[in-house]
Amino acid sequence: MKTHQSWGMYPEHLPEEIIFLKWISNLPDFNKISNYILPFGLGKSYGDSCQNSGGTILDTHLLSHFIDFNKEEALFSSESGATLASILDFIIPYGYFLPSTPGTKHITVGGAIANDVHGKNHHIGGTFGCNVKQFELVRSDGERMICSRNENSDMFAATIGGLGLTGLINWAEFNIKKCSSPFIAMESIKFDSLEEFFEINKDSEKNYDYTVAWVDCTATDGRLGRGLFNRGNHADPTIHSIPNEKQINSIPFPLNFNFINQFSVNAFNMLYFNKQLNPIEKNIVDYNAFFYPLDAILNWNKMYGKNGFVQYQFVIPFKNGVANLKRIMKYIAKSGISSFLTVLKTFGEVKSPGMLSFPRPGITLAIDFPMSNSKTLSICNELDEFVKAAGGVLYPAKDARMNGKDFKQFYPNWKEFSQFIDPKFSSTFWRRVMS
Repeated sequence: MKTHQSWGMYPEHLPEEIIFLKWISNLPDFNKISNYILPFGLGKSYGDSCQNSGGTILDTHLLSHFIDFNKEEALFSSESGATLASILDFIIPYGYFLPSTPGTKHITVGGAIANDVHGKNHHIGGTFGCNVKQFELVRSDGERMICSRNENSDMFAATIGGLGLTGLINWAEFNIKKCSSPFIAMESIKFDSLEEFFEINKDSEKNYDYTVAWVDCTATDGRLGRGLFNRGNHADPTIHSIPNEKQINSIPFPLNFNFINQFSVNAFNMLYFNKQLNPIEKNIVDYNAFFYPLDAILNWNKMYGKNGFVQYQFVIPFKNGVANLKRIMKYIAKSGISSFLTVLKTFGEVKSPGMLSFPRPGITLAIDFPMSNSKTLSICNELDEFVKAAGGVLYPAKDARMNGKDFKQFYPNWKEFSQFIDPKFSSTFWRRVMS
């Protein structure tokens, strides 16, 4: 049975009504719905941007049909509920790949646009929204708007990264890209400091399409900032096999104990860093292993227990970036809060058309904190101060707890954005940051 919670399972929200949309040509009259409404795809947003507590959820996952595949112009169009996974399954045999993809392929096209997701190639490809050509937006008054950079351009900009608040994305057309192979020629490089990370990253962005690093968030003192840097390009086309995803058994329900604790995380980080014996290792891996390692464990979020978790993701400017990042990582390491998944990368100069888009040139860190730890929220509040002092911002699509004052500081164009919100659409997130 499908649930309608966010991926972080915190905080818990209960919609009053769920409407399953089945046909883009036969939608319900939104004005006849008494509650606030919000589109909902697969619930992979970590916080409450996909939640509408006490309101009506428009479940879009059945709007999953493909519409057109233009190989000559490398364009793909589908209904908004189509998943990145299903699109990849279709286009890869023809030698195409997604222009940008986050760390899971189990999200909908509508969700990718509404959250303006980013991936390991931001330095050359920007966000998903950078590659959107047009979409149809359905407003609560029944108006159907074709939105692009040239047509209804203001609504186009508001909807990309607009967290589902401007209306229902019915279908979308977006660029895809030719790829030589579904396999990735990957290099994994050990680094022992943040300074070393930035040296490797600078060199890698010149020659590699995809770059990302895992960092040991438990390391302190002389080990602070150590980790593994992964970089890669699509492999030689002489490799003809299409990779099959290897899936580990699902975690069927939240554990009654907190599997993610300080002991298990310290052990994991030590073992994971030391699993690579050589300074550099080269491998050919399939795209699932490179882009979506956590997708191999269905419902991995339930490892955090019934209280769930929060993901804390920020971006800070390059100016004084090493010093500011060191302060943040020192605080996290000494706080005693646990995380085995800490991702570090940089954003490039490719600007998104999205009005509330999160990525901007700088350094981004994403870290998961279990909510079973009573200190979690107070530690996140302290981290907010570090991020603000560095001139950074938080990612709304991952957020479950930032206050409205900070949101308005992070996104000063929120007033302009508010003009494009559909009067019938709202979310728990938006009501929280606007209160």
